[in-house]
Amino acid sequence: MKHFIDFHEDVGIEELDYLLDLAADMKKKTKTGIEHHYLKNKSLGMIFTKSSTRTRVSFEVGMFQLGGQALFLSNNDIQIGRGETIYDTAHVLSGMLDGIMIRTFKHSDVEDLAKFGSIPVINGLTDDQHPTQMLADLLTIKEHKGELKGLKLAYVGDGNNVANSLLQACAKAGMDVSIGAPADHSCPQKYVDQALADAAVTGAKVVTTTDPYEACKDADVIYTDTWTSMGQEAEKAQRIEIFKDYQVNSSLFGVAHKDAIFLHCLPAYRGYEVTEDIIDGPRSVVFDEAENRLHAHKAILVNCFLNGDL
Repeated sequence: MKHFIDFHEDVGIEELDYLLDLAADMKKKTKTGIEHHYLKNKSLGMIFTKSSTRTRVSFEVGMFQLGGQALFLSNNDIQIGRGETIYDTAHVLSGMLDGIMIRTFKHSDVEDLAKFGSIPVINGLTDDQHPTQMLADLLTIKEHKGELKGLKLAYVGDGNNVANSLLQACAKAGMDVSIGAPADHSCPQKYVDQALADAAVTGAKVVTTTDPYEACKDADVIYTDTWTSMGQEAEKAQRIEIFKDYQVNSSLFGVAHKDAIFLHCLPAYRGYEVTEDIIDGPRSVVFDEAENRLHAHKAILVNCFLNGDL
């Protein structure tokens, strides 16, 4: 059984190349109309306690294109929303489904589903990590830059779930990664240490700083995320003040390489974490990145359901 919960724990350095090649192959098949029903008659339960656009659509359409089916299960639709335990839910769903994708708040809920169930579990996002987004990001960078190893990705803003997973994914890919975040909103040391461990193998460099300009200097990719994540809406005004110096704008982009590209996992809030001229400009590839969620997620599904055995 193969889970996709934590990028550091669940994706090997060599396995990453396989996943990216698989995603690129299925993207090509999709564009040329070649059927690839690798998951015929398989079923995926999709549990959402956090709202979603890209995650829901990509997994649901992905299962359809792979010949299987997906079931949308909101917090209001299943008994977990009325207090049923993760233990009971994991056992019940394991008897009816071939896999589970969950997008929720507590990372431990995802781990418990995998612990108590007997089918693959995919982490569609938690407050701690966003691993499925990472494969789409790396696929997008590889498409536009031709390679990953030796590039530099700079992330500026809140040291949140996306930043944590970027540390893990870039180090696995041999990419230099630099996180620019306020001291009180930096990534937990756990994720920095994990990245350093993989970087020692791949040759990547890992830097954390409070200076956004230092983070973005000579970057090939600049990445940001919303300053106010789901569940933090009451803190919006305070967070705008905290992160105002971390906005991705033409000034910050000016210290990156001339051909640097811009990524954002979306949804984006123009005028806050990024200015319109950047996200809607020629160096933005955010919609390529969003589309690649479909192809990356299909690669994850195939790898989890079939354990890489096509």
